[in-house]
Amino acid sequence: MLKSILVVIPALNEAQAIEGVVDALAQDWPERHEVRVVVADGGSTDGTVQRVRRMAESRPWLSLLPNPRRVQSAAVNLAAREAGQQADVLVRCDAHADYPAGYVRRLVETLARTGADAVVVPMDSGGDNCVQRAVAWVSDTPLGSGGSAHRGGRRSGFIDHGHHAAFRMESFRRAGGYDESFTHNEDAELDCRQRALGSRIYLDAEARIGYSPRATLGGLARQYFNYGRGRSRTVRRHPGSLRARQLAVPLHMALCLAAVLLAAWWPLLLAWPGAYACALLAVSLQLAWRKRSVCGLLAGPAAATMHGAWALGFAVGLATLRERAWAPQLAVPLWADRGAVGGRG
Repeated sequence: MLKSILVVIPALNEAQAIEGVVDALAQDWPERHEVRVVVADGGSTDGTVQRVRRMAESRPWLSLLPNPRRVQSAAVNLAAREAGQQADVLVRCDAHADYPAGYVRRLVETLARTGADAVVVPMDSGGDNCVQRAVAWVSDTPLGSGGSAHRGGRRSGFIDHGHHAAFRMESFRRAGGYDESFTHNEDAELDCRQRALGSRIYLDAEARIGYSPRATLGGLARQYFNYGRGRSRTVRRHPGSLRARQLAVPLHMALCLAAVLLAAWWPLLLAWPGAYACALLAVSLQLAWRKRSVCGLLAGPAAATMHGAWALGFAVGLATLRERAWAPQLAVPLWADRGAVGGRG
């Protein structure tokens, strides 16, 4: 029986959002369940800590946990070790996402109904400015996400990876929790370990959350560079995890670069980057027309930014980061007495 639930919210300078997120998650909790919410703060300087402490005075189920390592992966592991040893379910939430009423209850029900070891959810992106809207819109197209199920997916079922929402604590613990050396792509890396140890991951397409992308193309580029860099580690640690849509991105960008460099000798090579530019233009015009917004014209530049930054991060990661393959016998349970998580290379 899944009776005890630990909800973890990693936070860093989220004073404006944290109260709304906590109260949204507290709506319509599972009946006859013990729920504890922990905000794991990575050293906020904007008043987040003080606000959480004030909130905890009227919410006995809420507590604050300092996260000296600052990164999200460490925050969730720390909360699980410090506050979750008796919990049956671990729910991971983000301080900058929008959650529907009954979100925690639905995750627990989905775990029980499907027998899954982890539940992941789709993200519906939105935003306040044109860059955010363009990123959100293009992310829901094959050009933007390559058909990734958790990017606006509408079909529930067992999958390999998705946006993390809930775990059976035993599965999370057995896999070793997140690898705290990962600042990005830690979720996909953990999913690889969970599956290798026999755990199953279920996408609940009805438990949808809202997400705001980066507000500038520069911020988007930095984010996707880090995603690509993190993925380069994951695919070497788990060689079977690379999907065709992910491999296609660095290969495509490499071909575009090679075509431009060699065009002086073989001009026909420009047909490849030319076709790509046409696809970017087409998606921009299509989204601008469909959404009745000039913001759609930024969809192509946003997609190009994501593709280029991800491919560059992937290449830099391959060239500069060492990694070794992981095997199930390297798994170390999260609460074991050791200094590293999950057999890091």
